[in-house]
Amino acid sequence: MMVYQWYTMPLPRFLRLPKERQRDILAVARTFFARDGIAGASYNQIISDAGISKTAAYQYFDGKEDLAATVLADVRERVLGVLGTWEAAPSARAFWERLRLSSARLVDHLAKNQEDLALVGASSGGAQDEMGMAWFEAVVDDGLRLGVIRTDVDRALLLGVTRAFFQAADAWALQGMRTGTQVEMSPAWSLLEGLWAPRKGNKNGGTT
Repeated sequence: MMVYQWYTMPLPRFLRLPKERQRDILAVARTFFARDGIAGASYNQIISDAGISKTAAYQYFDGKEDLAATVLADVRERVLGVLGTWEAAPSARAFWERLRLSSARLVDHLAKNQEDLALVGASSGGAQDEMGMAWFEAVVDDGLRLGVIRTDVDRALLLGVTRAFFQAADAWALQGMRTGTQVEMSPAWSLLEGLWAPRKGNKNGGTT
């Protein structure tokens, strides 16, 4: 549910490195960015700790911005992997259970991966953002099919509002996690149910 701009990608030579070496380099960079922030992290220190010469570094990335974009894309890919593919629910009850379970898996992942927690949501846009939107589309379409979501609102508007809701809810929950506050998600779920609730006279038969 985390909905997260990067337009740069690593240079082809980095992508030709063994996958394990790629992961090692990104892990070092992720530690620096999570601890010092993207603006505050030292590019020279990152490449030194990763065992990369300056000459090699500029054959892998155009600079710190390019490296940061690659790290953020990697974080986002893992987050989307935790959410998994949305599967059509057999009932409204199962729909809400799956939605809450997806959220719980994500919270658990971020609680156990503090570097991801520090970086998730740092930017948005690009192909990875399209992957996130595909998840929202699947959820909204399933909710519409089941009558969980009102049908008197244009689908594009529903998607936009739903996405904005999760962005706001995620920012709220993440801030709590970062400050060590126990976040109770029930008010957020109640708010979403009210936002989605079918209206009286709506053709899907819901009531307020």
